[in-house]
Amino acid sequence: MKQRHTQNPPTPLLPKRATLATKDGEGKDNRLFNRVMRIIAALLGLISMLVAMLVTGPLAAADKLDPTPRIAVISAFEPEWKVLKASVVEPKSYSVNGVEFIAGTLSGRQVVLFLCGVSMVNAAMNTQLVLDRFDVAGIVVSGIAGGVDPSLHVGDVTVAQRWGQYLEAVFAREVDGKYQLPLWMQTPYANYGMIFPQDVGVRSAKDGLLKKFWFDIDPGMLTAATALSAVELKNCTAAQACLSHPPRVVVGGNGVSGQAFVDNAKFREYVFSTFKAQVLDMETAAIAMVAYANSVPYIAFRSLSDLAGGGAGENEMRTFFQLASDNSAAVVQRFLAVWAPPR
Repeated sequence: MKQRHTQNPPTPLLPKRATLATKDGEGKDNRLFNRVMRIIAALLGLISMLVAMLVTGPLAAADKLDPTPRIAVISAFEPEWKVLKASVVEPKSYSVNGVEFIAGTLSGRQVVLFLCGVSMVNAAMNTQLVLDRFDVAGIVVSGIAGGVDPSLHVGDVTVAQRWGQYLEAVFAREVDGKYQLPLWMQTPYANYGMIFPQDVGVRSAKDGLLKKFWFDIDPGMLTAATALSAVELKNCTAAQACLSHPPRVVVGGNGVSGQAFVDNAKFREYVFSTFKAQVLDMETAAIAMVAYANSVPYIAFRSLSDLAGGGAGENEMRTFFQLASDNSAAVVQRFLAVWAPPR
């Protein structure tokens, strides 16, 4: 049977004007949508910037434990800060990385006291820590040291004009009975056997990378220390072990620091003749290097607890370390009363 062919009814044509109007409306909608999306993207970018500013701003400021400009008073171990810690007015304690910081007033100055720990790495690490967490206007070191200059005696308080790291060194090989550096190396000072002292590399924003041996104390601090009036210093311990000479304050000369506790007469003579050093210790030059790198003024007061092997009989430190610590603290407190920090 022949099938009947049917056709769908024709689609009615819209008026040309209506078709153009519809396309124009869709174009406007697309442009509006794109504009809104661009505004949203810009707002999201602005919000991200504000969040970043809020995070880096307040959190960076919060890294400082105290906003007050303070003088950092640094000692290495417990006996050295007994008198100082007990004298702080309205102390407030903070703890960072296991280090206790005591903020308060000492001799009329805003200070922060802490123990950096014995030896060079501890001293450098924790000096940078106090600079990072407090607003430090200056650094004052208080503690004991070994006497190198034969004219000095146990109990004297020294204020060296500059400090160097004398055990930053090359241990040279022995060739035909003599110690020789590699041909490409030099030393600024005479050697002690295989030990050849070297300059230390240090970076700062001001000078970039430099090789230095000496780090000078702040000239203004040195002037204030030189002008100190007489300070009463202890002559006898609590056990009535008394000094052979009345103690005094000696300003000027050199100090050196290294990782070794020195109790050797011959090495002591070498240190005095080579570096013209008055004293040696295990921290100050490391603190001085950090102060230099951060452009912070520093000074160190070191009282002699022993003669680094130069005295008769046993090393004197165990007998006189507390007396020496107290003498250094007495001079530090007088210094703080007269030296005006830069801010």
